[in-house]
Amino acid sequence: MKHLVLTLALSLASGVALAHEMAKGPNGGPVVDAAGHHVEMIARGAELVLFLSDASDKPLASAGTKGARALVQDGGKTVTVPLQPAEPNRLVGALAQPLGSGARVVVSATLADGHAVQARFVNP
Repeated sequence: MKHLVLTLALSLASGVALAHEMAKGPNGGPVVDAAGHHVEMIARGAELVLFLSDASDKPLASAGTKGARALVQDGGKTVTVPLQPAEPNRLVGALAQPLGSGARVVVSATLADGHAVQARFVNP
């Protein structure tokens, strides 16, 4: 009985978590819901670009963002990539090499409004 309850609880929890994630954003990258904000990731060659928007998908200014960084796990290596605000709603960082398929990226930043945002991605 305990196993049935645990299995049911986990299956419901995973459905709730998936309901907040979108397949693709307006720029073609994966989007996740992070603390009421949407973060979309695009990896273009050696450039990592994150687009910020609010819960209504309206662009959210990146100016004033502090402590923005991406922790990238790719090919058995883990590196920290500093992210810089770029208008109107982007955070941009330089990668040593293009992201491989399946690379994991964890982004964290404190937005100008004081909200701490963390988003997790797996590169397609």
